[in-house]
Amino acid sequence: MSNSRPTVPALGGEQSLNRYLSEIKKFPVLTPEQEYMLATRYREHDDADAAAQLVTSHLRLVAKIAMGYRGYGLPVSDLISEGNVGLMQGVKKFEPERGFRLATYAMWWIKASMQEFILRSWSLVKMGTTAAQKKLFFNLRRMKKQLEAYEDSDLHPDDVTKIASDLGVPEQEVINMNRRMMMGGDGSLNTPMRNGEEGSGEWLDWLTDDRPLQDTIVADAEEAEVRREMLVEAMESLNDREKHILTERRLTENPQTLEELSQVYDVSRERIRQIEVRAFEKIQKAMQRIAGERLMPAAA
Repeated sequence: MSNSRPTVPALGGEQSLNRYLSEIKKFPVLTPEQEYMLATRYREHDDADAAAQLVTSHLRLVAKIAMGYRGYGLPVSDLISEGNVGLMQGVKKFEPERGFRLATYAMWWIKASMQEFILRSWSLVKMGTTAAQKKLFFNLRRMKKQLEAYEDSDLHPDDVTKIASDLGVPEQEVINMNRRMMMGGDGSLNTPMRNGEEGSGEWLDWLTDDRPLQDTIVADAEEAEVRREMLVEAMESLNDREKHILTERRLTENPQTLEELSQVYDVSRERIRQIEVRAFEKIQKAMQRIAGERLMPAAA
């Protein structure tokens, strides 16, 4: 093994970002066996070289996640710096014997660090941040994209109703948050990454040439599996009727109507709706509890 410990490249701001993105691509992606051995060495022997290799091999994952938050109007270099802190925490708490890859586990820490930074930095969030507003803040842009609601104006009432229903927040909160976020504006992909330097380019140049990273692909697949397992476990918090109604209303390709289910249980459509909402809230709380239990033993 080389005696030269890999170090995180310096990130001095937006003007040096292009160079940083090029440098982190030079770090090799670890195989599952290499990752397990390095993580074990770090946990059992506090091997700083092993920890450094684990961190540097996942710097591209941090940059990739940061790109997903660039629409909040904050410097991507700052997002990456915050994400790197989360990555280091993830490496410190990682338990390889649990069977998942580091990318899957560290992704939670990386996103949490970036989201906390965004919440601290955005003045619109400081206007009042309940748990529901946080959820709405970090999901509204994605849901607008799914609904193809790209206009720079108020959302269509049907879109407002859909978003409010899916996120379990009041419709007026959706309207207010959308107006606040429109004031922030999205960053352009044509923004220069360097100003007046040789080899300058735009964000679009780096994104266009990018191919899916193996650790990103693996992380996405394993995160989906983790969420599926959490959902299955959370469903155990429901009684049979709640489980059936929630499944038929939200977890099938062809959901049944309130009328159809009301005939099955010989109750009103409103009663079915109430049971569905209550079951969904119970599932959300159960999944939050399960996620916390999975994270807390490692963070203790």
